[in-house]
Amino acid sequence: MRASWDEYFMQIAEIVKTRSTCLRRQVGAVIVRENRIITTGYNGAPTGTRHCTETGECLRTKLNIPSGERHELCRALHAEQNAIIQAAKIGVSTEDATMYVTLQPCVICAKMAINAGIKRIVFKGVYPDKFAIEMLNEAGVTLTVMDKGDENK
Repeated sequence: MRASWDEYFMQIAEIVKTRSTCLRRQVGAVIVRENRIITTGYNGAPTGTRHCTETGECLRTKLNIPSGERHELCRALHAEQNAIIQAAKIGVSTEDATMYVTLQPCVICAKMAINAGIKRIVFKGVYPDKFAIEMLNEAGVTLTVMDKGDENK
């Protein structure tokens, strides 16, 4: 059976997350406009800096920081951030685009997506950040949640 566009792009986001260098959680993102991929991103350290897989430790785990808190104490950029930055770097607009993410965006990524002009976010997995959902709803970003059961429909 042929995959829907949402299933197709989410499957690609799942593949993208395999490049993640985070020891705690692997996340992938794909930004699409008119059913064409603009950019992809995964969570990992900035270019030219050591990844957690290279340092062998996660500072957040070491400091016992709960998920969803103290994002500044992390070597990695989030998948959504990397995808948006890549679009900017290559000069491609994300206006009116859809972002597919393997995990609900945090509030920092939500704010970046809003300002990047992304109009729809499709995600799987709940992240402990209700404020992100509130911000996205307030900005009129359409949210579509795919759960594990949706992958096989």
